[in-house]
Amino acid sequence: MAPKACLELHRRVRFGDTDAAGVVNFAHLLRWCHEAYEESLERFGLTAAEVFPTPGSLLEVALPIVHCSADYFRPLVCGDAITIRLVPVRLDLGSFEVRYSFTSSDQSVAQGLTRHLAIENPSRRRCALPTAINRWLEASNLGGIQPV
Repeated sequence: MAPKACLELHRRVRFGDTDAAGVVNFAHLLRWCHEAYEESLERFGLTAAEVFPTPGSLLEVALPIVHCSADYFRPLVCGDAITIRLVPVRLDLGSFEVRYSFTSSDQSVAQGLTRHLAIENPSRRRCALPTAINRWLEASNLGGIQPV
């Protein structure tokens, strides 16, 4: 896998992503951010079960999004091809953010951001990031992620 393969993803706008005006509904951008984050982790070699707690999960740490934002620069319509680039950044020992840039036809069309905080289950207190997420962050900051 090429070094940037875990940090650059591609998708196409589908009819169901658009609103009555024929452009992408604003909420889909943040959904695509999270999907790109999940896919990046998977390409790196981390399974959803290793990162995302589910009812009855034995995971000791959750990584809720505590802040998100999106900026839109031009409309996207059904059929548009999109490239999503991720830039994960560690903020401190217990938090990180992922910056997303969206391009279509070599034009910047949007950007997004999600900020994640590590908390213990079930106490919900802040804690250090899990080892797997630290590996993903470190690899991305070295200029490209290689799968494990």
